Amino acid sequence: MGIWQKMNPLDLSIIIVNYNTADLIGECLESLGPDAPPSREVFVVDNASTDGGGEIVRMRYPWVHLTVNADNKGFAAANNQVLPLCRGRYLLYLNPDTRLTDPGVLGVCVRFMDAHPQVGLAGARMVNPDGSLQESVSRRYPGQKFTRSEMAGLKGEIACVLGAGMIARTDLIRRIGGFDEDFRLYGEDQDLCLQVRRAGYEIGYIEKAAIVHYGGQSERQSIPAEVWKKKTRAEYLFYRKHYGPQTRKRIRRADLAKALFRIVTLTLAMPFVGDRGRAAAKRAKYRAIYDTLRPLKEV
Repeated sequence: MGIWQKMNPLDLSIIIVNYNTADLIGECLESLGPDAPPSREVFVVDNASTDGGGEIVRMRYPWVHLTVNADNKGFAAANNQVLPLCRGRYLLYLNPDTRLTDPGVLGVCVRFMDAHPQVGLAGARMVNPDGSLQESVSRRYPGQKFTRSEMAGLKGEIACVLGAGMIARTDLIRRIGGFDEDFRLYGEDQDLCLQVRRAGYEIGYIEKAAIVHYGGQSERQSIPAEVWKKKTRAEYLFYRKHYGPQTRKRIRRADLAKALFRIVTLTLAMPFVGDRGRAAAKRAKYRAIYDTLRPLKEV
């Protein structure tokens, strides 16, 4: 931490990584409240967007600390990029396709962390645009049911929270090295939560802090099958990092069997289903998973 950071402590440093969400980033920033009060700072890292999102931030929101990358460094690396500049006691990781239901959400998050020193990182209550609850809390990690002792001794009951809106202790995140930059888009939030728990802290959930999350907006131009391939690769990166060889083999065998079963049953049922488009999309999903896993000799 530099001299400036020691002399000018803030409650909160907000980090938003933007990629081709020019139609949403403004709504996200405006939901934070008027400009930038003394208790917080806002960083936007634009990951080489091609839709002018970085320029929108530069022109309309001069109070934002903007970094524009010449190439897409990935979500994890972009967050880490500004970590040395953050002066807040807490970090709020926020996706550009979110908006706070009220600017007071920021204070709720800070007060929750102050009141729960055993919590190293906490997720907000994520809701869909229609107000319905969005699944954002998990009590198990991917593939955990196949593990033996890999997850022994972890603090708390929550395994991970959705990375679209989560607050963490800045000193802790620095100590564990931030996000693992091998995760480029998916799986980095699960990995970070596990690192926090292995550092001796719990993962929390802030029910009173509601954030609207549109979801998947930076991948709108991607083919769905390619998205599933990315998600599968990210899961297996998580397994290689945290699980033993025998656990990884059990997971791969189960995933291959499930994918093959779903491909076969969906193909056989195709002539009889009412919504063939939906069935075809499901089959493409499992085909993408199967094709990603089958060549893997060592997982």
